[in-house]
Amino acid sequence: MEFADIQPFLQRHHRGVITTYRPNGAMHASIVVCGAYQGQAAFVIVRGTSVKARHLRRDPRCTVLAVTDDWRSWASVEGEAHLFDARNTETETLRVMLREVYRACGDKDHPDWAEYDRAMRAQDAVIVLVRPQRVYGLVR
Repeated sequence: MEFADIQPFLQRHHRGVITTYRPNGAMHASIVVCGAYQGQAAFVIVRGTSVKARHLRRDPRCTVLAVTDDWRSWASVEGEAHLFDARNTETETLRVMLREVYRACGDKDHPDWAEYDRAMRAQDAVIVLVRPQRVYGLVR
C-alpha cells in the first residue's frame, strides 16, 4: 500500500493515535487530530513541551493511526517525524503552515485566526509531518 492509497482517507478522517518511543524503548501512545499535508501524515502538537514532542525530538520514529468514528476502518503510517516550530522555522512560514495543517486536520477554517495564531505562538506549537516509510490499514 502506498501513501496515495490512504491519502483520501486521511483527508476525511481526523481522529488518530500517535505512537512515539520513550527513552527506555517502550512505546507511548496519545490521541491527536491528524490529516494529510504535502504527501505526509500530519498533526499539530499544541504544547511544544509535551511528552510526545520531547519523544519525537529525541527519536523521530513514530506511527500515526487514523480511524473512522465507528473504528471499523483505519489507516496507519509509520515513518520519521519532521518537526517544525519556532526553533527551526521562520515566524511567518510557521504561522502559515500552522493554519494549513489546521485545515488539513479538520477540513475547516478556524473561527478566529488571530486568536489561533496567538495561542499557537504562546503554547510553542509544533507541526509534525511524518514521511511515510510503511503504510497499511483497512480502508473502506
